[in-house]
Parts: sequence; structure tokens; C-alpha cells
Amino acid sequence: MRRFLRYSIPLLVIAIIFAIWPDTASAAKCFIQSDEIGHVCEAEPPQPVFSKPQPFANSFLPYQTYARLHDNIDVYAGPSLGSGVVRNVGDGFLYATVQGAVEAEGTLWYVINYGEYVRASDLTVVDSSEFTGIEIKSQPERPFGWMVVDYWYSNEPGAEPAPENIKLPRYTFFEVYDAVTADDGWIWYNIGGGRWMRQTYVSLIDPNPRPEEVGVDEYWVEIDLYEQSFAAYIGDRMVYAGLVSSGLNRWPTHEGLFQVWSRHDKTKMSGAEGKIDYYFIEDVPHTMFFDNDIAMHGAFWHDRFGYKHSHGCVNMPPRDAEWVYYWSAGAPNDLWVWVHTSDPNHYYDRYDPVTSFSGP
Repeated sequence: MRRFLRYSIPLLVIAIIFAIWPDTASAAKCFIQSDEIGHVCEAEPPQPVFSKPQPFANSFLPYQTYARLHDNIDVYAGPSLGSGVVRNVGDGFLYATVQGAVEAEGTLWYVINYGEYVRASDLTVVDSSEFTGIEIKSQPERPFGWMVVDYWYSNEPGAEPAPENIKLPRYTFFEVYDAVTADDGWIWYNIGGGRWMRQTYVSLIDPNPRPEEVGVDEYWVEIDLYEQSFAAYIGDRMVYAGLVSSGLNRWPTHEGLFQVWSRHDKTKMSGAEGKIDYYFIEDVPHTMFFDNDIAMHGAFWHDRFGYKHSHGCVNMPPRDAEWVYYWSAGAPNDLWVWVHTSDPNHYYDRYDPVTSFSGP
């Protein structure tokens, strides 16, 4: 049964508009004042609901170079094999921050800590995810989200994509204008202009009221384990949203309402010592511990946002973690973190298409 209104908005137009925000101003609202005066336009055009976050002036992220260390390599006291071995790193998921580089005797060496040198051939420089969420200037009128895979849209819910339909790239942003449970048992979303996408290919965000314990002006973050998404709020007003990677089924992120108890610009993280999944990561950026040793933090070592991927922490794209970190630093409260698993069918119960939705 359909519970959403449909609107014929070309997806290409939505993509183009979002791609140029906030560099291009919104069109001013104009109306006819009278026959004598004619058209009158507002002095200040309305702001877009969604906008790209601007980089922080004091951000260290653009200047960081991260690398994965190869298994069982030696770390040397200087840029020479004869300088002495400081330690052997062992094997596992091992990441360090490159502090500098030097070439000696025809070999390129990287400095990973004071007095610690690694041959360039013994590590692999990693590229952090370029994905970022969005700032939200006014309360969204409808659910929205991102593609989490590259896939083609369908012209009808439950139908195979037509040959001429384009493949939408991962992290394509969209709004939801309709939802239908198709014959295949999956929920299908109209993402604009009658283009339909199955729920397994997307991650959604839908505004929620604050938990009872959270004050009307307090800061909090919602982590949705089903959608693998997050939203930041002041009271009931959503101000930012994006994707996350929470704990894998073997290391689940616990549900509940927590508060951030410790914050770090950078910190070391390690776990699973002696096991095949051992990890040691230096300089994890913008870490906010909220459930014992479980934290929200930037994750520069993968680009799997929208899917479970961690040992229990809430991995965030680096710039999103930075945004939440600095935004919540000025909060009147220790940042609340509400972790829960949403039911995708709640969209059918929440929205009355006659009264809840208006045209774009």
C-alpha cells in the first residue's frame, strides 16, 4: 500500500542542484504585488535545506598522510638497514601516520614516529574516503539518503532496470517521494521522477524526535544500525547527517542511550591481540568515547560507509567525525548518543501523504 506522494522531479536535476550547493544561491521567491506594482521578489532568497559542509580552517586532515604497514616488517632507528631495529610490527591491520620522508643511499624512507623509520616498500599509503554527509539548514520534509552501491534505477517498483536506465554511482544523494512493498517482498523507494530503487541498495535517514532524557536544547547524535546512518540534532532539530560503519555481527555496537565521556583529537586504538584480526591504528582522528571503550571516530582506513565494518566502534568518514567533534565541543551538555535499530516499515505508519508532504 502506498503511503507517500509521488512527485516528478528529474533525478538529474536533483544531482546537479546538490552538486553546486552552496556555491550557487537559491532562486528568489517572486510574486505579484498588484497590477500597478507588478512582480516583487524577496530581498533574500530562501536557503537550501541541504548543503555541503565547509572545511574547518584549523583542520589537520588535509595535512595527514596515513599508511598501512606490511606484515612483519622491521622499524629502524634511522634511514639505514644498519641503523638498528627498533621493533618488528608483527602482523595484522597496522596503520601509522607518515611524519616525513627522506631518501638515503637510493632508498626512500618514511618517518612514522620520532626515531622510527620504515622503508617506503614496506608500507602502502592509503587514501581516506572523500565522502561527506550534509549540513541541514531546516527540518527535512521527507526521508533522504544515499546510494550504497553502484546500481541502475527501475521504472517500476520490483521491476528490472530498463536497458536505457543509467547506473547511479555509490554515494548519490536523493530524497524519498514514495515507498511501496513490491511483490519481491522488498521496500522500493521513489527517489525522484518515478525512478525506483530497492531498499538494499540505499541507506536512509528520517528525522526522529529526541529521546525523553535529552533536553530541548541539548546536543545528541542518532546512530541507526539498520540503515548504517547517523544524524546530529539540537533538541528536535536535525542539523547534520551522514553514513557510518558500526560493529560487525561478531562485535556488535550496543544499543542504548549514552553520553560521550572522553574526547581526543587523535588517539591510538588496538585490539584482538594474538588473533588473526589484530589491529593497531595510530592517530585515530576525532574520537568520542561513549560506551566504555566504544567510540565514534573518523576512519581513514576504509570506504565502506553504509555497511557494518568495525570491531564495535562507530566508524565515520573523517570529515564527518571532525564536524561532529567540533560542533559538539560547544554543546551545553555531554553529547548524547542514541544507538538503535530502526524498522524500515515505520515509514508507512509515520507519513500521511495527504497532510505530511508538500511539493518540492
